[in-house]
Amino acid sequence: MGRQVSPAGRLSVLQLETPRLRLREFAEDDAAFVLRLLNEPSFIEFIGDRGVRNLDDARRYLREGPMASYRAHGHGLLRVSLKMDDTPIGMCGLVKRDTLPEPDIGFALLPEHWDRGYVTEAALAAMRHGEQVLGLGTILGITSPHNVRSIAVLGKLGLRFVEEKSLGDKPQLLKIFALALK
Repeated sequence: MGRQVSPAGRLSVLQLETPRLRLREFAEDDAAFVLRLLNEPSFIEFIGDRGVRNLDDARRYLREGPMASYRAHGHGLLRVSLKMDDTPIGMCGLVKRDTLPEPDIGFALLPEHWDRGYVTEAALAAMRHGEQVLGLGTILGITSPHNVRSIAVLGKLGLRFVEEKSLGDKPQLLKIFALALK
């Protein structure tokens, strides 16, 4: 399942499905979930503090982040939910950063949904879409050197360590991984 065309010929929301999960573009009405996810201690520790403190901040984050990325690049972070009841559990998708030559696979789940294979399942769907629909030749992965859980997921996805470096004007060293798709 990918981007669908409505009867009027307009592109609708990107949706991907796996056996257990549904991934779709974020909308502003996902703000309450995003507020919760972005303020999880693990998100702040391993990904960073996005300064999202209330629903207005969450809506701004969605508009200026994932939703802007869909328009600019045709991809971005997607809302990940359980297929059986549409409970949102995280985000996953391809992110194009000015500081990297290729899109990277990004992911974050609420801690109560860790250790069930959901991140790997969602990321494989997003990467397959990147290869088959978007025609990407390479997908990167970035993580902090001490985020052993994300490093393990990137390995399961087939990405291999390339280098450690800082991106942009941020002094923090990050591990860079890559997977050649073609």
